[in-house]
Amino acid sequence: MNKRRCLSAEVTLLFLLLAFISSATAQTAPRVARIGEVTDEYFGVTVSDPYRWMEDLEAKETVNWLKDQAEYARNYLDRLPIRNRILQELNGLNDTVAIISDVRNCGSQFFYLKRSPGEQDNKIYARDGLGGVERLVTDPEKLSSENRRYSLGDWSISWDGKYISYLVAAGGSDVGELHVVETATGKDLEERIDRTGAGPGEWLPDGKSFLYPRFPKLPENAPQADRYLKTLVYKHVLGTSPDSDRPVFGFGVNPEINLDPSLFPLIRTNPGWKYVFAATSNVLPNTEIYVAPLDALNQAVVPWRKIVSFADQVSSFDLRGDDLYLQTFKQTPRYRIVLTNITKPNVATATTVYSGGEAVVEAMTAQRDALYVQTLDGGSREIYRIDYRTKKAEPLKLPYNGSASLAATETNKDGVYFTIDSWTKSSTHFRYDPNTNSVSDTKIIPPISIDMGNVEVVNARAKSHDGTMIPLVVIHKKGLLRDGSNPTLIRGYGAYGFENTSPVFASSYLPWLERGGVVVFTGVRGGGEYGEEWHIGGFKQTKPNTWKDFIACAEYLIREKYTSPAYLAGLSYSAGGILIGRAITDRPDLFAAAIIQSGDSNPLRDETVVDGAANSAEFGTVKIENEFKALYEMDSYHHVKNGVKYPAVLFMQGINDSRVPVWQSAKMAARLQAATTSGKPILLRIDYDAGHGGVGTTQKQRNEYQADVFSFLFEQLGSRTVPIANP
Repeated sequence: MNKRRCLSAEVTLLFLLLAFISSATAQTAPRVARIGEVTDEYFGVTVSDPYRWMEDLEAKETVNWLKDQAEYARNYLDRLPIRNRILQELNGLNDTVAIISDVRNCGSQFFYLKRSPGEQDNKIYARDGLGGVERLVTDPEKLSSENRRYSLGDWSISWDGKYISYLVAAGGSDVGELHVVETATGKDLEERIDRTGAGPGEWLPDGKSFLYPRFPKLPENAPQADRYLKTLVYKHVLGTSPDSDRPVFGFGVNPEINLDPSLFPLIRTNPGWKYVFAATSNVLPNTEIYVAPLDALNQAVVPWRKIVSFADQVSSFDLRGDDLYLQTFKQTPRYRIVLTNITKPNVATATTVYSGGEAVVEAMTAQRDALYVQTLDGGSREIYRIDYRTKKAEPLKLPYNGSASLAATETNKDGVYFTIDSWTKSSTHFRYDPNTNSVSDTKIIPPISIDMGNVEVVNARAKSHDGTMIPLVVIHKKGLLRDGSNPTLIRGYGAYGFENTSPVFASSYLPWLERGGVVVFTGVRGGGEYGEEWHIGGFKQTKPNTWKDFIACAEYLIREKYTSPAYLAGLSYSAGGILIGRAITDRPDLFAAAIIQSGDSNPLRDETVVDGAANSAEFGTVKIENEFKALYEMDSYHHVKNGVKYPAVLFMQGINDSRVPVWQSAKMAARLQAATTSGKPILLRIDYDAGHGGVGTTQKQRNEYQADVFSFLFEQLGSRTVPIANP
């Protein structure tokens, strides 16, 4: 055979093979978004918005563009060679045993959420006593049809344990219906209350009525931003029409109480109380509290009495007899518990019952025997018991190292239930008995037997731009070679005072870890790792600290040779879209890829969305000059520059998301697609049966989400080791 012809044939075969391999991800590019400039002027500053037209989600052009982007992203991700393998691993990891959570007790009965292997959604189960026979109480899947999927939201047990009121919503929506089920028989009553979703009801002593918040009924063309304004609390009696329910608290209900329409009303009752409490708040950890006698709820106008104002800086409360316990951050940014009397409350002269010192005081419950307080210190939680008589505070002795959190416990009992969580061990449910000073496993939550013995967890700190030390948790396989070439996923959030570094069972990261990946959780400012001072450190005008802290953590990982920019990806979601969006627009050279899930990319337009009025308390309003400047600075959409080599970005969004509507991701994706010169993909993945994420998301959706994230990142960053065996 001719040598030249043989070589030519080999070259041809090689090119064909390369073409076949590249076709795994090569596709026709998605439709380029039309530029339709709209300009706004704020305090003399002109801001141009090239994709404002996308905010009309009903417009045919928007619908078609989103569909085209979604199909392109879906085809791209499905063709990634490693995706199906990772999805199989995740399916195996998440279907090992039944997952039980949110355990609550009422008398001798225990109620909890359960998802059995192979099932997609949580159901409510019950048993009489810890060793009782399990029975199904309600299954929201029975409400679903082929074209409409319902999922369970929050739920509430009547004082006698006879009924449960619960929320259901379609397709991950935040707004749904309130239903009631009889716990003994599983019979669903005829109650159907729409425009609900913020609370499942607070039951009253008669066992046949409850109080619940309901969103207003708006005209068809009302602005989205009006949906949650002027929300009212109603009283409902079983068997009656919700249209006849009477409002008892909220905007305009009590003429002498002047409430801001953006404040959200919450109600709270308890079997041990002779009072009913109402609280108003927005997204900040600060509440205004009102109280009324329970027997006054039937009066034409309920005589609410304000006992706590916003100036008192109280985030939560509990009651024992007439002793009112308040959690406050006034003059104590890491919070403390103070005691006053419900009949003549005075926060200014209240007695300090517990202060955590360096630790953050997170939660409390006033039980029959003692006050129990949950603290946060360096990402780990402890529970302290404070004796009512001696005032002495002692930590509960935990059976093993982990992070302890208070669980639902009836307040008319001695002791408390709590859970212990760990990065490498599944959650366990315990009871503390003060009579024997002992802790016992209730065994109501079965252990998940996934081997995490080869996983190492490192707690570290990174110095930020102003010298502040930022906590981070680094997780990887033992024996990791720190040579700067490990694919690394760094996560952050930094908003609302939410903490981000406490342990959760990290088994779903095994497909990432086993392939040499590193995952990092950061406690940037704006979050709650160190209480309200940490929150305010990344808030409105100080918001740049949030993404600068994140960048500092990324640089720490590079200095410590965990990774380098070519192998580094960032991830965040929701309000964390500000963090990750500004991190990649400020330092595009630092990241090879980014994942932005339901991300707030365009804060300048936040006040036009459903949660806009409430969220202005956290981020600011364009109506005030210095707050406009802060919003503009945190707006990643307006910081994208043409001709820059941006990282690969995967936007992930549910079409039914009202908190961060899909146009936020769409506008940012379109802007990056037009501006970047890196040649890396900018994908907009849309789930047409999902909302904001979390509640209402099936196990199948969670596994597919994780498989898309890992496979996309491995394509961009590479992997180092062989995949794990079939679970």
